Order: sequence, then C-alpha cells, then structure tokens
Amino acid sequence: MQAVVAGLLAELAGLEDPRMREANEKRGDDHGVNLSSLRAVAKRLKTQQELACGLWATDNTAARLLALLICRPKAFERQELDTMLREARAPKVHDWLVNYVVKKSPHAEELRVGWTADPDPVVASAGWALTSERVAKQPEGLDLPGLLDTIEADMKDAPDRLQWAMNQTLAFIGIESAGHRARALDIGERLGVLKDYPTPPNCTSPFAPIWISEMVRRQQAG
Repeated sequence: MQAVVAGLLAELAGLEDPRMREANEKRGDDHGVNLSSLRAVAKRLKTQQELACGLWATDNTAARLLALLICRPKAFERQELDTMLREARAPKVHDWLVNYVVKKSPHAEELRVGWTADPDPVVASAGWALTSERVAKQPEGLDLPGLLDTIEADMKDAPDRLQWAMNQTLAFIGIESAGHRARALDIGERLGVLKDYPTPPNCTSPFAPIWISEMVRRQQAG
C-alpha cells in the first residue's frame, strides 16, 4: 500500500501547475493540480477505502482531495469524520469532506449538532453547511426560529467561512420556508452580509435578500 500511495503522490506532483497553485494559494488551498485531472485519476482508481485512508494520512492536500473521491463515505465512524474535519484546514478539502463524504454518512445529523456548537469557527461552519442541507431536504424537527435568532445575533461578526455558511442557512430558510421568509429577508437586509460581494454576470448574488428573492421567483415561475 505504501508503494501505491508513493506512486500516486509522484503522479500528483507531476500534475502540478505553478500558476494554478498560485491561484489556489490565494484561497488557502496549497495545491496546483487541475481538479479535472484529479477526477480522472479517481475515475481510474475507482472506490478503494484502504487506499483513500492511506492518501489521507499523507497530509498532502491534492492526495486528500483524491482520497475523498475514492473513499466509501459510509465506512467511516463518527469519530473518524470528526478527526478528519479538524485536520482539514484547506478550504477545498474541508468543502469536499462535508459535501462528498459527511452528507452521505449515517452520522451526519449527530455531527451536525455537535459541530454547529463547536467553538472552532471552521468546525462550526461545517455544522452550518449540514444545517443548510437539512433546511433544504428535511426541515422537520429543526427549530427554524431558533436558527434565525442565532444568525441574527452572530452572523455579522462571524469569521469568513462561518459567516458564509450561516448566510447560506439564512438564505435556505428564506427560500424553503414561506412562513419565515419575511424575517429572513429582514435579517439579511439589516445585517448587510455579502451585500457588496462581487458577483459575475448571470450569477445570483450570495446576499441573502437577493438570493432568496431570485430563487422564490424561479420556483413560482417554474
């Protein structure tokens, strides 16, 4: 297994593009491998849980991204996922771990509850990302007014990644819950979080009032 991991590390090093690394490092991601190339390697390898664990253990960002593409999400225990999240400081690794692995895990809800209340804002941002998923797909049992209370009190001054995740939950509540839409819009307007975020043409602004209004318009039109 060590030889296979070493060979893959060498292959990933050969795929490095200095210009891509420079662009990625501005976002906190210390790798320069084109993600399409990374996915092609994953497609060749197919699902290999043991190899995924070996790649993760290297602490190499590109190798960890590859690990998340070839792992078996339901094979991880809750504590393993918690440890992995706390190790995953690169934003892309953090994002893929939550979206490609944790969301498919039977431990997702337990982790969501624990992470949302965690004092580490990066860990808490993962909890809020999972909360957004529940708001959109399984809102039953969630305390939406309580979530809005927390967002109203804490989002304005939250660190960037946590603020982004809380803002997503705010938008999802406004989009999915007509009964809480007016309050979600009001919170978004008053806090002004991401109001001036640069948004490319033909893309929807992450500013919650614009995001909510546009998604609701599309739902009603469709």
